[in-house]
Formats: sequence, C-alpha cells, structure tokens
Amino acid sequence: MSNLPIACGKDVLLGKSRSDLEQWVALRGEEPFRGRQLHQWLYTKGVKTLDEITVLPKTLRSTLDKSGVEIGRLEEAKRVVALDLTTKLLLETSDGEKIETVGIPSEHRLTVCVSSQVGCSMACRFCATGKEGLTRSLEVNEIVDQVLSVREAMNRRPSHIVFMGMGEPLLNIYAVLNAIRCFNEDLGISQRRITVSTVGVANTLPKLGELAMRHLGRVQFTLAVSLHAPNQKLREFLVPTAKAYPLELLLEDCRHYLDITGRRVSFEYVLLGGVNDLPEHAEELSLRVSGFQSHVNLIAYNPIDEEDFNRPSQRRINAFRNVLEQKGIAVSLRASRGLDQNAACGQLRRNHQPN
Repeated sequence: MSNLPIACGKDVLLGKSRSDLEQWVALRGEEPFRGRQLHQWLYTKGVKTLDEITVLPKTLRSTLDKSGVEIGRLEEAKRVVALDLTTKLLLETSDGEKIETVGIPSEHRLTVCVSSQVGCSMACRFCATGKEGLTRSLEVNEIVDQVLSVREAMNRRPSHIVFMGMGEPLLNIYAVLNAIRCFNEDLGISQRRITVSTVGVANTLPKLGELAMRHLGRVQFTLAVSLHAPNQKLREFLVPTAKAYPLELLLEDCRHYLDITGRRVSFEYVLLGGVNDLPEHAEELSLRVSGFQSHVNLIAYNPIDEEDFNRPSQRRINAFRNVLEQKGIAVSLRASRGLDQNAACGQLRRNHQPN
C-alpha cells in the first residue's frame, strides 16, 4: 500500500517499507537486494546504527553516514519495571524530547502502549500527560521505535499495539496511519491487533476512515473513542476540549466512521470515584451508545498527584458494569497494570523532568 505524506525532513530509514527501501537504494545506484537487506536488519534485527548493518559494504555504510542518513532509533533514558512485569520506557528523541511507551505482558500476549505526540493538547483533567501541554507530534520512526524498544527490553515479540500513550493520535493522523502500515506489513502484527484511541477531534473521524481505506486497503484496526461521561456537561468538566465538539456530534461521527469502514466502535470510559461512576451515569451511557455496533471498555482510574480524583471501589465498578450488561451493552473491564510504579500515562516523563 502507498505511504501517506511524511513530514520528516531527515533521511530516516525506520518506517520505510520493503518497496520504499528498494526504490531508495536504486536512487543511490544500488541493486534492489540492498533494500531488502536493509529491511531485514531494520525490522528483524532492530539495528540502531548503520555500522551494525555488516551485510552492507563498509564503503556504502560510510557514504550513507556522511550523507546524513539515519536509522531513526531512539535512546532509552529510563526503564521502570512493575511487580506484574509491566515495563515502562522513557525514550529520548534526537532533539532531546522524552516520550513514554509501555509493555504490558500476559501469558499469551505482549501489548505495547505507544505515544503519538510529545505531550498532549487535549488537557483531560485526569491525565498526567495533559498537564504538560503539547510540544510536537511524533514522526513515523519515533512511533515505530517504541515497539522495537519494548521488544528489546522485554526480549519478547509484541503481539498487540494500542495508541493509548501520550498525545492525541488524530492530531497526528498521517504518521499514525503510516506506523500502522509499518506494524502490519514490516513487523507482521495484524491490524486486528492494533487499537487507535482518541478523545475526539472535530471533523477527523470520517477523514480517518477515508484515509485508512485509501492507504491501508482495508480497515481492520479498532477505533476506541474516549467518552468518560454520558452527557455534555460532565464531559466538558473532564475533557475541556469537548466544549468545541458536542457529544451528539461526536457520536454522529462515530456512526459515519462505522458506515465508511464497517468496523464497530469501542467506547472507553474511565471510572472516577463519585464523579461518573453512579448507576444513573451507567443508565444514561447505555442510552447514548445503544442503537449501533459498539462496545464499552471500562477503565478504573489510575491516580495522579495533580488531581483529587479517586479510584472507585470494586463494588461501584461491578454495579456500573451490571447496569450496562442489563441494558444489552457489550462491556469489558480493563485490568489495571503497573499501579506500584505510577503507570498512568505521562507520570514517568513528568517525574524525570528537571525541577
């Protein structure tokens, strides 16, 4: 499939497809098999420098290096491993920015939670990343590297990817879709095992569906829309940017996305003790999401220092879930991981910032 526009001005290899690399080497007077060699060493071996690609002639490596060609890998600045082996990495970009990625292991799968931006402009009140604001969007290689870095740190092949780290993916839509292509075609991770999470950006869900259909051929990844509230007033309190994007319009765009792609929408709902976790909230939510293909994923709040929100009791969580199930809504509860190591998105970066 064809790549979407890439904003990066540097000559970076990571993120390029096999055919891209074959064309890239041909422009430099090399045979196509050199592109296939680069592809193998980038994605199978995970090299970080040109010198490591010993299958290439030394003169060619030297020429590429002098011309400013880069692999595009990031540096690991910090690693934190929780008691449940959830592994959070703080990675440093070439311009000195810090981003987070998390490896979440279970017996049969390894899920990588990737970031799409440095910081975030959405300012959700319960999210540590939103407290920092947005610095910039990530480039394709910076997104792809996160999966390679977790693979190396945990010595295990990732099976699932979720765009639920730092940033709003739909504000970096081209890089995110190019990264999905790379994960699928170059790393062999099925689209069905990739989830893109968004809090909602006006006029982008239909665009996401159309671009994905055009450039990925078919849309099989999961779209997860973060609602966190069953009505506009409460949503504006929790997600300030919702003032410019009414809940009814967001849900209408979700239906439009489903029509374009044929893929059901998953709704994420962070349960905040005493704020949005009451039975009446569940009743109202069931009315909002009924009537079209959807699924609700409940997430118990992971506390951060800057806010006074509380994690709901298990009794409250179960009661909320029971109401949705009784209303015929497909619902699941995401297991909390890494709580002993401040695993909420953005916390590791904030703790690592100089005072």
